[in-house]
Amino acid sequence: MHSLRPIHNRLHRLFGRGHADFFDTAAERWEICPAETVEIMPGIWLPDQIEHISRTEFGALPDILAQMQGNPAERTPPTMGYRFRDVDFVDGVLHARGAERHLRQRKRSGLTYSRPRESLSGALYESWIGNRWFGNWLLNDCLAYRLAEAAGMPVTSAPVRGGHIARYEELLGMAPRRIGEVHFDELVLFDDLHNNSHRRARAQENRARILKDRPLEPLPGVFIFRGASGDARILENEAKIAERLEAEYGFRTLYIDRHDADQLAEAAGAARLVVGVEGSQLAHGVIAMAPGGTVLTLQPADRVTTSLKLLTDCWQQHYAMVVGSGTARGYRVEWDQIRRTLDLIAAQNPQNPS
Repeated sequence: MHSLRPIHNRLHRLFGRGHADFFDTAAERWEICPAETVEIMPGIWLPDQIEHISRTEFGALPDILAQMQGNPAERTPPTMGYRFRDVDFVDGVLHARGAERHLRQRKRSGLTYSRPRESLSGALYESWIGNRWFGNWLLNDCLAYRLAEAAGMPVTSAPVRGGHIARYEELLGMAPRRIGEVHFDELVLFDDLHNNSHRRARAQENRARILKDRPLEPLPGVFIFRGASGDARILENEAKIAERLEAEYGFRTLYIDRHDADQLAEAAGAARLVVGVEGSQLAHGVIAMAPGGTVLTLQPADRVTTSLKLLTDCWQQHYAMVVGSGTARGYRVEWDQIRRTLDLIAAQNPQNPS
């Protein structure tokens, strides 16, 4: 049996009725955490860094500046739960009456689809950005899992994976039901991207799970080496920076292709500084480092972003940035900029090493 929901949704758009918000189709909604006023800590960077920016990513320059400015009293929206009925999940897309929600890039085209044969009810915790980037999976989707397990049966379309992901799922006590194309008799989703007290508490719960029973010996900092992994952000003098941080500050260098999740957690969990090229590999440091620590990102001038700051805000860590010269396909960060930024971090946050 074929479903005409894609045609129905397209006709809505063609006749000017817009693209319905998926959450508007919910049969029930409830507040998990009310709106709150929270402190957003300012970012740390040298006064001349704005002049180095040639292009921004995931937001315009005013957004970057606002994030770096912080806010001592930011109004944060509530965390919400939503219950839907009669939803199809096909080819990475949730189809309800009059609305769609994409969780993955579609692999097939067409205006109809075959209705899934399997039916179930569950709480879905995955997201488009979590399916796209490891860091968002670890620091966003794994927080939503805590909501899903409380709401019912956690489900995900992500296949079984090895490496760091499999171990993190084990450490975080995640045992979802893995689904293909299914019909949901009832589906629970969450609006959980606001750093209120409930979300921050779940972040510390996940950190505690990661570090449970681990002896942590204090470490000045860790440098998480990115190299050529992930989307291109090639820091040409990355190895030299790692060497100087080791020699002059007592850092330890971590390699995501050599160290497993346990080794990464133990080192970052003991550190007060996590430094590296801006990217998902720094999520290993964010999830484990204690509140009050600092994440220092080294960024190319043509891809400056504060997307990671939204996550350090949740983990109640400080966020710092150095903008290098060059492009994401090849750039350099001068040691003097790093040294002066470390001095600034130490001055603003004395518990960090200088």
